[in-house]
Amino acid sequence: MKKLFFTRWSLWLCLAASTLTAKAQEITPFKENDRVVFLGNSITDGGHYHSYIWLYYMTRFPSMNLTVLNAGIGGDRVWDMLKRLDGDVFSKQPSVLITTFGMNDSGYFEYNGSEPEKFANQKVAESQEGYKQMEQRYKQLVDTKIVLLGSSPYDEDVRIPENTPLKDKNKAMLRIVDFQRESAKNNGWQFFDFNTAMTAINKRMQQQDPTFTLSGNDRVHPDLDGHMVMAYLILKAQGFAGKKVAGISIDAPNRKVVSAEGCNLSEIRKTARGLSFDYYAAALPYPLDTVARGWGSKKSQYDAIAVVPFMEEMNQELLRITGLKGKYNLLIDGQQIGSWEAAEYARGINLAAIDSTPQYQQALRVMYLNEERWEIERRLRDYAWVQYNFFQPKGLLDANNRKAIQVFDKHKETDGWLRAKSDLYAKAMYPEVRKAWQQQMDMLLQTIRAISVPVKRTITLERI
Repeated sequence: MKKLFFTRWSLWLCLAASTLTAKAQEITPFKENDRVVFLGNSITDGGHYHSYIWLYYMTRFPSMNLTVLNAGIGGDRVWDMLKRLDGDVFSKQPSVLITTFGMNDSGYFEYNGSEPEKFANQKVAESQEGYKQMEQRYKQLVDTKIVLLGSSPYDEDVRIPENTPLKDKNKAMLRIVDFQRESAKNNGWQFFDFNTAMTAINKRMQQQDPTFTLSGNDRVHPDLDGHMVMAYLILKAQGFAGKKVAGISIDAPNRKVVSAEGCNLSEIRKTARGLSFDYYAAALPYPLDTVARGWGSKKSQYDAIAVVPFMEEMNQELLRITGLKGKYNLLIDGQQIGSWEAAEYARGINLAAIDSTPQYQQALRVMYLNEERWEIERRLRDYAWVQYNFFQPKGLLDANNRKAIQVFDKHKETDGWLRAKSDLYAKAMYPEVRKAWQQQMDMLLQTIRAISVPVKRTITLERI
């Protein structure tokens, strides 16, 4: 695993104000006992942005009882989402319902056909008509907070060999974003636009590297760095920019705690070679995965810090000690973490950027357990795809009987997507299997909540 380093602030001097459009708080932060459901298409279904958001809450608010649920299905338009609102969305009893659509609604290959403008008008109108029905259903959710997300963009500008862009598809998507924005305004709901913010980042980065994109190798599905950017944008919209993991400032010669933010410190002890104190933080640093996980992934979650200031804005566990002379080793719980000059300690060391600290290693356990939870949830989403995309149109929703098996077997020979889910459905059709998967996720969450609780650490500085 590689070290995590500060992103240089110089990267941000050229960042236009329009790139990151989130204001201080456009989306209310999640609260105790919230059940947050993310409704969307394949970008939500197979994506990580909601999982990365939950990981932030797991590490920043370890005692919070929060549930985040994936209600995405690949290929869905707003019309498809309508058909599963009761059985797959409202049944999850959301206290917060976050909805995004537009990629599939706007259509695809006809943009390079003979009448692209006519096609765009047709698809936008279809989407808006379907959304009007969704809007009416949402108005009936008295105890549910509604958040609308403008879809992540279709990137027409990135240079991808043998992938001809669909001209002006994203313009049609922005028209869908516009009526979502207007609906949120009219209904007093909350709204955030992924499309504009992510497009601005893409354009800025493509000035230096024309092959860069947050929208993935197909211009549609963000890679893991794109999903982390999406998580960052939501967290920023919730007002978390500038919120530290913890902050310590110590006057070493006088053994005085100047400030302690998000943590408690014991009395500073003088040692033969330096000083020592006990440190208890209320949160853990946010762990960034350096592995490109999942089929087709080429970038990791960690790669996102090259394009957004997540570390600077949301992942600071700052240790600042003034009045030192010379160079000092830093030890946490007796383990050497690194060595820095007095001037570096005076500027501040971001412990959240060092993956060898005990608290970062603790956070990594949470990250890996959350990944296991995500993997199991994905099985249930594949099962939902089979039920709603295949069985529901045939009048066999949740039948899971001999007739359903016969219909499945008949069509899987000619339907590659269905065939790919054959083994999954053979297991998931049995309620006992689905119940066991849910129990596994529940157990993982119990373990996460147990191990995410911060513990007291002993920090020691020893002069070299």
